[in-house]
Amino acid sequence: MTVLSLPPQLPLTWGSALLINGALIAAVQRLPLLTPAGWVHAGILGTVLWGTLGPRGWLAVVAYLLLGSLVTRLGLRRKQQADLAERRGGRRGPENVWGSAATGAVLAVLVVLLPAAWQPPLLVAFAASFAAKLADTWGSELGKLWGRHTLLITTLRPVPAGTEGAISLEGTAASLAGGALMAGVMLGLGLISGWRDWCLVSLVALVATLLESWIGATLQPRFHWLTNERVNAIQTTLAALLALLLWSVLAWR
Repeated sequence: MTVLSLPPQLPLTWGSALLINGALIAAVQRLPLLTPAGWVHAGILGTVLWGTLGPRGWLAVVAYLLLGSLVTRLGLRRKQQADLAERRGGRRGPENVWGSAATGAVLAVLVVLLPAAWQPPLLVAFAASFAAKLADTWGSELGKLWGRHTLLITTLRPVPAGTEGAISLEGTAASLAGGALMAGVMLGLGLISGWRDWCLVSLVALVATLLESWIGATLQPRFHWLTNERVNAIQTTLAALLALLLWSVLAWR
C-alpha cells in the first residue's frame, strides 16, 4: 500500500500554508459559500491541512466544500419555498466548518505525529470522514428535491421531507453517489491508494450517513445539546473509526 510522502514539517511550511490560505481566502471570500466568520475558520482549517498533508489535503477539502455547496444551492428557491433550505442561503458558518472537518483535522495532525506505519489507515479514516459528510449533504439536499417517499429510518413510516432521521430511496442513492465521488477525489489526489480503499471509504460513508439518520431520529430529539453540527461531528468520527476498523481487518487477512 502506498504511503503518502508528506512535506517537511518546518516553520517555512506552516508559514507558507498561512500565507497561501490567507491570500486565497481574500480572493474568494465574496463567493456565497461561507459567512465572513466561516471564511476565517476555513482559513484556519486550510492552514492546518496544508501544514500537515500538504496541497493534496488542502485540495481534498476544497473539493468537499465546492461539491457540498453545489448541491446545497441546487434548487435553493424551491427548498426555500418549502421551508427546507439551509439557513443563510446555504452559507456555512464556523460551526458548520468544524462540525464537518474537526475529525479530519485531528486525523491530519495525527498523520504527522504518529509513526509512518500509521499513515495509510489514518489517511483512509481522513478520507472516510469527509466522504461521509459529503454523502450526508448530498443525501439530505438532493433527497429534499427529488425524494418521492420520505420515511423515518426507525419505523419506515412516512414523514414530511426535512424531518430529522428521514430517508428516501432517492436521497440514499444520492448519499452513495456523494460518498463514492468524495472517495474518488481522495483516490485521485493520492491520499488513499487502490480500489480497495475506494470501496471501503465509499461503503463507510453510506453506513455513517444512515447512522447519522438514526441518531437524528432517536437521540437528537431527546438531547437539546445535540445540534446538527454536533451530530455531524459524531457522524464523521463514526466514519473514521469504522474505516480504521475495516482497514485493520482487511490488513490482517
